[in-house]
Amino acid sequence: MPRNPSNALRITLDADAPEAPYEQVRARIAALARGGDLPTGYKLPTVRGLAEELGLAANTVAKAYRALETDGVIETRGRNGTFIAATGGVTERELAEAAQTFAARARRLGADQDAALAAARDALRAQYGA
Repeated sequence: MPRNPSNALRITLDADAPEAPYEQVRARIAALARGGDLPTGYKLPTVRGLAEELGLAANTVAKAYRALETDGVIETRGRNGTFIAATGGVTERELAEAAQTFAARARRLGADQDAALAAARDALRAQYGA
């Protein structure tokens, strides 16, 4: 069963932890991205939105996002938002970007996941002759 990333960003802060809140946020998002719970292209909440949700100052979340961006875990696309970044080399990043474009288009067209996967498999068979 595919993971549902719509509620994948679950962050709880530990007031008694030795790590600062921004480090807890950074570590949790990085772990979720590494573990695949936040897939490439997953749109993160705005800095203000996540700060409100967690009861933190916006600067605290902004600091976590800056650290994540420096580490290559996330990427900011201007006014479009902040997303989980693709990892790996150029090929992997471009494949992830193409897959995100396809998935977004399939969703806009109203296709469910099974229909989108079937269309992708058909296209791959046509290209690779399998």
